[in-house]
Amino acid sequence: MAETIYTKNAPDAIGPYSQAKVVGGLVFTSGQIAINPATGNVESDTIEGQTEQVCKNLANLLEAAGSSIEKAVKTVCFLKDMGDFAAFNEVYGRYFTSKPARSCVAVKTLPKDVMVEVEVIAEK
Repeated sequence: MAETIYTKNAPDAIGPYSQAKVVGGLVFTSGQIAINPATGNVESDTIEGQTEQVCKNLANLLEAAGSSIEKAVKTVCFLKDMGDFAAFNEVYGRYFTSKPARSCVAVKTLPKDVMVEVEVIAEK
């Protein structure tokens, strides 16, 4: 049976979904965007600042699920502009040092008009 994860240290879901689920020893996070959970606002207008906030949100969410970024096995990354790929990778690489498998795609629009969204599958 799936366990629903919630933490106040990551943004509340902005739709009918959970922040994360744990099933069969794996943690599946919903996509995290650059909302600061303390304020509820997107507080950066740079890809570096937004990626930093996304990674912090993911770290807090995985911790709440009994996991960590180091246990990530797969990420899916969405960028508003593939021209931000190198700057995104610079910040992402500081957090995901175990180099999980990854997909990274450009999308037309993201919620709250942010520049980046990332979801993670990690071992519990």
